[in-house]
Amino acid sequence: MNTNLPITIDGWLHNCDLPRLEARMLLQQVLDINHTYIITHGQQPLSISEQASLNQLAQRRLAGEPLAYLLGWREFYSRRFQVSSAVLIPRPETEHLVDAALAHLPEQGTLWDLGTGSGIIAVTIACERPDAQVWAADISKEALAIASSNAIALQANVHFGQGSWYQAQPQPEPHSVDVIVSNPPYIAVHDQHLQQGDLRFEPQHALTDNHNGLSALATIIAGAAAFLCPAGWLLLEHGFDQGKAVRDMLAQHSFSQIHTLPDLAGLDRVTLGQSNINP
Repeated sequence: MNTNLPITIDGWLHNCDLPRLEARMLLQQVLDINHTYIITHGQQPLSISEQASLNQLAQRRLAGEPLAYLLGWREFYSRRFQVSSAVLIPRPETEHLVDAALAHLPEQGTLWDLGTGSGIIAVTIACERPDAQVWAADISKEALAIASSNAIALQANVHFGQGSWYQAQPQPEPHSVDVIVSNPPYIAVHDQHLQQGDLRFEPQHALTDNHNGLSALATIIAGAAAFLCPAGWLLLEHGFDQGKAVRDMLAQHSFSQIHTLPDLAGLDRVTLGQSNINP
């Protein structure tokens, strides 16, 4: 598209080679307008700078870059969360994990979100349950900056710590956590999906454990007893074909009430178990 000639909103919308919804979302982002404005001001000329910004974003999208990264946000649990290439893009499947965590979190309970990324789990739970004490950890400073920004924007009270899993500081007291929840990297390092679609642009350390896809899950399961209250719960999101492996690992570490919840497609997605170990 020639950036040297004036073009209208409608003109750009119809000639940018993107699906109409994606083109409209880019227009709304760059011009800071809503859908109604696009409909009623279709003949408004775009400035040269607006045109250049839109064309640059369109080219990045046509090259496969995720729309969420271009917009800088993605909706999750009916809230808008800031995202960047430093964090995973929120996915609807993770809402099942949040639902299960909320169902198992007692009144005024404590929850710890390990590998929080953009903070969608911890921040959502803090918003839904302001009575709870919510902790969140991530090894990435960049991810924690985004998560903290989301917590501030959504007025969520979350205690953030930096470090790998249970080594994060600050952290809850031992045997004080009612629910530990995590959506860790669970894609095997040689999985072909890492080279497809949005995954090509997302942080690889948040997608794969650089092993068989189970090592991060195993680490979280093995360390949970030191922090869970008696009868506390561990909830894990995992791949569609990892349900049995996660259930077996939970059983090996003396969890009970072990079961797996499906996603909307009927695939194994969240496995949970209750701690039977007294401090």
